[in-house]
Amino acid sequence: MRQDAWDPDQYHRFAAERSQPFFDLLDLVQPGPDGIRLAADLGCGSGELTALAAERFGVAEMVGVDSSPAMLAEAAAHARPGLTFTAGDIGQWTSAGDHDLVLANASLQWVPDHPAVLARWVAALRPGGQLAVQVPANHDAPSHTVAWEVATSPEFAAALGPAGPPPDPVAANVLRPEEYSAVLHELGLDRPHVRLQVYPHVLPSSRDVVEWVKGTTLTRFQRVLPADAYAEFLARYEARLLEVIGHHQPYLFPFKRILMWGQVRAA
Repeated sequence: MRQDAWDPDQYHRFAAERSQPFFDLLDLVQPGPDGIRLAADLGCGSGELTALAAERFGVAEMVGVDSSPAMLAEAAAHARPGLTFTAGDIGQWTSAGDHDLVLANASLQWVPDHPAVLARWVAALRPGGQLAVQVPANHDAPSHTVAWEVATSPEFAAALGPAGPPPDPVAANVLRPEEYSAVLHELGLDRPHVRLQVYPHVLPSSRDVVEWVKGTTLTRFQRVLPADAYAEFLARYEARLLEVIGHHQPYLFPFKRILMWGQVRAA
């Protein structure tokens, strides 16, 4: 079992595919005439995208926040004056109404109670400040449902103990697009934008889906299973997933994501 199951190298195996939604998210941001002085990237991971956002918008002071020591160790290479990285719980993060921009790319799904979390993030924004968030919405895809099917099978009951398998945070936490639209409206954001977008990732083979989810959703099983049991879980997951999706070269892996943006009304 590993307390920090995040592996930057594994996560970066599909860096181009994972980064496209981030750039689409940045396209929603409107810097305005005064630019962006203070910004936060919540769930910054290994930091390279945080650095790109800071450079793109000429941010005077930007902080990346993450809870993974492994990811923060990677992010340290991108630190510079005006760009720092720190450990923190993004679900509890807020600030005193002084931020121009709060970003969260593929991180909000890991924490519960999104209306409350988004309220804290919006409270961190000054008048005219912007919120830009992206969350995966692929919990009903075979890549995720097969993981749950295997984890709930009798062969892993003993290894997982009485608590059972950890739930899929995307299925448990992520709201429907129309619910996020209502939340942003209730928080008083101006011109809120929410959309569901499908990213058609073409992977070398269907087996590469296993490598994809090893860097994300399967980390929750790696945290709770002993190493030998996790290896067995991976083997069973791969076999069952390929039964479901078939053996294809290449393989189209459609991935649904929700992108949202809103701006605090100027004073």
